[in-house]
Amino acid sequence: MKEIMFGGIAGIVAATGMGGGTILILLLNLFGNIDQHMVQGINLVFFIPTSIVAIYMNIKHKVIDYKISKNLIFFGIIGAICGSLLSFKMNAQRLKKYFGIFLIMIAIFQIYSFFSQYRLNKKENNK
Repeated sequence: MKEIMFGGIAGIVAATGMGGGTILILLLNLFGNIDQHMVQGINLVFFIPTSIVAIYMNIKHKVIDYKISKNLIFFGIIGAICGSLLSFKMNAQRLKKYFGIFLIMIAIFQIYSFFSQYRLNKKENNK
């Protein structure tokens, strides 16, 4: 039952474009009591159907720049191969720690971006 709820939450978050996989990893780690390597594998399997739906919807709405996409796909595959090879060389605790640090860095960047955009919008509205 827990897994169904986690999948539903992650699916909703993924549909909004906020990274459902990150939420899924967090939920499975905190409440699922599953090893970090297994959690990341589950996340990759979760990513396949959600990305297929997202690609379909974006093609339907004509919001994909194919020229940029080719480079992103190519280098994304290279990065995925390097990242998976690197993750298998680490123990689960270390991998969990580095993933947590990565999430904190992303959160700080997102908060900074939000406030920067807010200030910019406020300046433009005051003119």
